[in-house]
Amino acid sequence: MDLSISSPFRGAFPAPTSTFILNPKSRCSHSLNFFKHQNSYSKNPFFSRQKIPIRAQVSDPAVDDGFVIDDVPHLTDFLPDLPSYPNPLQNSQAYAIVKQTFVRPEDVVAQKIVVQKDSSRGVHFRRAGPREKVYFKSEEVRACIVTCGGLCPGINTVIREIVCGLNYMYGVDDILGIQGGYRGFYSKNTSTLTPKVVNDIHKRGGTFLLTSRGGHDTQKIVDNIQDRGINQVYIIGGDGTQRGASRIYEEVEKRGLKVAVAGIPKTIDNDIAVIDKSFGFDTAVEEAQRAINAAHVEVESVENGIGIVKLMGRYSGFIAMFATLASRDVDCCLIPESPFYLEGKGGLFEFIEERLKENGHIVIVAAEGAGQEYLAQSMQGIDEKDASGNRLLLDVGLWLTQNIKDHFTKERKMAINMKYIDPTYMIRAIPSNASDNIYCTLLAQSAVHGAMAGYTGFTVGPVNSRHAYIPIFFFPYLTSINPPKLKIIERY
Repeated sequence: MDLSISSPFRGAFPAPTSTFILNPKSRCSHSLNFFKHQNSYSKNPFFSRQKIPIRAQVSDPAVDDGFVIDDVPHLTDFLPDLPSYPNPLQNSQAYAIVKQTFVRPEDVVAQKIVVQKDSSRGVHFRRAGPREKVYFKSEEVRACIVTCGGLCPGINTVIREIVCGLNYMYGVDDILGIQGGYRGFYSKNTSTLTPKVVNDIHKRGGTFLLTSRGGHDTQKIVDNIQDRGINQVYIIGGDGTQRGASRIYEEVEKRGLKVAVAGIPKTIDNDIAVIDKSFGFDTAVEEAQRAINAAHVEVESVENGIGIVKLMGRYSGFIAMFATLASRDVDCCLIPESPFYLEGKGGLFEFIEERLKENGHIVIVAAEGAGQEYLAQSMQGIDEKDASGNRLLLDVGLWLTQNIKDHFTKERKMAINMKYIDPTYMIRAIPSNASDNIYCTLLAQSAVHGAMAGYTGFTVGPVNSRHAYIPIFFFPYLTSINPPKLKIIERY
């Protein structure tokens, strides 16, 4: 299986003169080197994480155009004699009108599309979608789905579409739901999932399969996967969950099991640097409008009204920023990416006083991760983490409310009316809107296509509007284990 990567802008090229192969066994070094790619093109200009070579064709062999493909593992990497089968989609009437049913082996998605004339072509990911060959017979598949971590709009839609995708597209009937997160593999019963069972769960918030934080025991989980004869595992969760999924994949490979491990990233904060957007984000922004509108009505109806709305955003303030831009009623937006201070010229207190004099009221939106370093200086910080490994944050909303109240009533001797709204759990618990429902469907079907094609140890997501497969062991380096401080201008 020799894959040839060529540029769509250069036409036909002579055969490549060199092949670069990266040993797939050294995955730890792959992850650590992820942030060095842009500075290491000359050392490893073209590489694969599989045992198969990936070649880059160039018109001049002496020219290094810096093409890098961050490939995902395949079951044939450690099971080389695994047979393949024709994809049943080629006989599907639903696909009969499509000119090109399958994704070509050489199709990749560029991570960066804003480039300069002489810049390297950069990092690329394998394009998601159905392949011409699959590595599972439909009647042999026993799949399972598990949800972990906090709630987020759209989880039930992802569950539904994985089940329906497996059944309607590939004829898979044996699908299990793991109850209660990772610990459900070894401490709870499973449920049988069919299209009829999950038919209307997308209309509900929460997760149909229940969830929990923590509980990850790699050996017990893989033992259970092996004992139950499961050969496809779909894992829906955030950075802690995907770290666990990476360990499951590594143990599966170590044991030489024919098990495809696919991750669907879940973070309502939209803070995964490599993908365009996370599911549930659009719904969260839409629902946040209700809280902002309520705060605006409250403060507009009293004298010197100050409304504070705290929204989700541990390391990235996308929900707060988008909700602010959409609302038009917000006077000040505080996000983790932009430090602020309270006192002195240009401080928040001065800004609030000016707005009260001008308008008689003010609405402030704060992401939960805003000003945490400032809070730690003035409050007794507790360096604790939740069961998923996330650092517990101090409550910026309550802290702001108290400090603003003390400043204006005690120091400025002004009568103010404080209104504090925290809609976090209201937002997390609602069903996904139309936009997120469509997006969740695409994520789920991309995961199903990838697993059936024999890919494993991957997560899915849109990169520059094209869905791609991303190595799952990259995920911790793209989220809160190393908070990315996303630059808004680089994404939009």
